[in-house]
Amino acid sequence: MTEKVRVLKTEILSDNCHILSNVTFEFQKKDGTVQTQSSEIYNKRDGATILLFNRVQKTVILSKQFRLPTFLTGNKSGMLIEACAGFLDSENAEECIKRETEEELGYKISNVQKIFEAYMAPGYVTGILSFFVAEYSKELKVTNGGGVENEEDIEVLEINIDKALKMIESAEIKDGKTIILLQYVRLHHLI
Repeated sequence: MTEKVRVLKTEILSDNCHILSNVTFEFQKKDGTVQTQSSEIYNKRDGATILLFNRVQKTVILSKQFRLPTFLTGNKSGMLIEACAGFLDSENAEECIKRETEEELGYKISNVQKIFEAYMAPGYVTGILSFFVAEYSKELKVTNGGGVENEEDIEVLEINIDKALKMIESAEIKDGKTIILLQYVRLHHLI
């Protein structure tokens, strides 16, 4: 047993976009007893997310797009307002978020600040998310954004920071990464 955990068996349940597996393992509890447990794990690629902000205008750039899981769990339109994000392909997190920012939001940014990394659902998802912030201006806008053609249908939103924070309270913004980034910007007085 390595430390307190030993994997006994891994069964692949699905190998579509990401791998869903059922892992059976032994876990040594703090009282020394060993317990066998089983858990479904979603092996998801690491990702990156960013909040663009403008100090002068006191605005942020967010996106709005359809998210099937929210529709299936009661979001009548399935539309979700969120910060720009994407999965790392062969690049690092900074390269990924610069690419995603241009594809989804239409801004070509060069100066990004990584603020931290976080597991967003550590009970069942393997991927870690790198969080970034960056200042934007109208001069950095190179396209209308909207995502990859024929794959994504993203609406780009420019919202006053105070309004965006109120949208959390009114449940218009329910995305965890977006809530974290909006609160970070306010807590650190970036706007």
